[in-house]
Amino acid sequence: MKIGLAADHGGFEFKKRLTEHLARAGHEVVDFGPAALDPADDYPDYGIPAARAVSEGRADRAVLVCNNGIGMGMLANRLPGVRGAVVYNEKTARETRRHHDSNVLCLGGQHFTEDELFRMVDAWLAEPFEGGRHARRMAKIKELE
Repeated sequence: MKIGLAADHGGFEFKKRLTEHLARAGHEVVDFGPAALDPADDYPDYGIPAARAVSEGRADRAVLVCNNGIGMGMLANRLPGVRGAVVYNEKTARETRRHHDSNVLCLGGQHFTEDELFRMVDAWLAEPFEGGRHARRMAKIKELE
């Protein structure tokens, strides 16, 4: 799977380790930045290009990490075809794939341990979309685009 990654200062260190983790699992990783830690950076500068790659079909999915995940979630969902989800445990990570066919995962890098973050990402990547009644619901949301 081709996965875009982006973070701000709140998720920078985790993004570095996630890049290695995903590559070891056989995924193609596209790093949208930042390349260096800057406490004054702005999450949209990195999150928008990563989410846009999903929107335009240049990436299958993306993982965006900021302090709490909310800002990244807000920007991701502004782009057509992006279904960004802010999650807070493995269960919500699995459910957003099963029920919402999410394609962008938004994480709070300062709110969880690295181990918890890895578990959420792995659960999200492994879970298929259930379809059925959920496909009907997602079609209704798509109409808003």
